[in-house]
Amino acid sequence: MFWRMKTDNVALQLSEKRMTKTGIRQGKIQTLMGFKQNLILLAAEFVENASLAPNCGPPDGKSNGVPSMKSHILGCVCLAAALCLPALTSSSAADVKVLTAGAFKQVVLALVPDFEKQTGNKVIVDNDTAGGLQKRIESGEAFDVAIITPTIVDGLAASGKIVPNSRVNLATVSIGVVVKEGAPKPDIGTVEAFKNALLAAKSVAYIDPASGGSSGIYVDKLLERLGIADQVRPKAKLKKGGYVADLIVSGEAELGVHQISEIVPVKGAVLVGPLPKEIQNTTTYAAGLSAAAQNKDAAQALIKTFSGPAAANVFKAKGMEPAN
Repeated sequence: MFWRMKTDNVALQLSEKRMTKTGIRQGKIQTLMGFKQNLILLAAEFVENASLAPNCGPPDGKSNGVPSMKSHILGCVCLAAALCLPALTSSSAADVKVLTAGAFKQVVLALVPDFEKQTGNKVIVDNDTAGGLQKRIESGEAFDVAIITPTIVDGLAASGKIVPNSRVNLATVSIGVVVKEGAPKPDIGTVEAFKNALLAAKSVAYIDPASGGSSGIYVDKLLERLGIADQVRPKAKLKKGGYVADLIVSGEAELGVHQISEIVPVKGAVLVGPLPKEIQNTTTYAAGLSAAAQNKDAAQALIKTFSGPAAANVFKAKGMEPAN
């Protein structure tokens, strides 16, 4: 009996160490561990009762002092089930690292909490410009899910960094104009009106094209198309990454041009509206599965969350549209 209690105690200690190492944070996992302990206690109780209770022995009803075979079997079953639970709990949680373009970050942050609650997994989110993410992944940075433009995802798949044919188009976002809350909203309803608004502004902010941001690259080329690059570039306030709207709120720039999903979340900034249809640029964001993902099942489940029905409402709230 002492040997069995000692064995059970060792099993408990081992399972607790495994729990600590895996860093399981969810109540679901704690419930499983509690269930495991109850099974071990139940197994011990079966064996103890079996050793004390008379056996269903010979027909004369006399005990032969041997514990019931049924009790032994039940005790062993409970103990075996309990000792299997640590393996289940240690594999049920995973860290999933997501590298996302800045325009999609707010969507990720909105959907992750429910995913973590439902699965017990922990999602680690990092963002950068599309070009910045491409360079980081090509340089060998570890990740599980990447959310960038389809062209970049396909390129990384061709180079072996992303699983081929794992790309899932998630959402699209357009470019808009932002001013500080309380400031007059310029007319941008036509191409000519938008052009005049840029010329009239004391300063214009957008993403630095050199940083690899898709909106910054487009805006800089658009200035050339409109024939006003020489007038606007000298007064441009370029942002290496993050929210262009931050420069508007701080007063560093009067007018900003950025993707709508990166204007909407900034307090103190107001979306004037999207660019005129004739010069609008819509960017699609897609998810890709890392070829070296540590837990591919968890990563694929997260991608499904980003492309599922619940995501559609989040897209709209964040200034995006579901991809076709």
